Amino acid sequence: MDDLVQRLSEGDHPVTVGGPKPSMEEFQKRVEDMGYVFIKFTGTRGGTDLGVRVDKSSTNLSQARFAEGSGVAHVEGTLTLNYVKVRCVADIDLATLNGTGHLVALEEVHP
Repeated sequence: MDDLVQRLSEGDHPVTVGGPKPSMEEFQKRVEDMGYVFIKFTGTRGGTDLGVRVDKSSTNLSQARFAEGSGVAHVEGTLTLNYVKVRCVADIDLATLNGTGHLVALEEVHP
């Protein structure tokens, strides 16, 4: 398995909302409407900004209070990283747009 995928699959890691213009409003729009968010793993060299297709059935926004900018959004979704299909699991604190997350390796894809 790829080293980066292996490392991010072991335990929880610090994450932040990534993408070109990270803001709470942009994050909310991406989670609820677009179904595609950026989650950045900050503990890697230079950070690893991943584009994640949101799995609405596994994502939980019941603790997220976007209007107040508080609470926690639990986001899950899939992507392919270095030829490995993975599920990204992240809990984002809306007050800071930071949180913790990890990857779950699903299957290797051969180029």
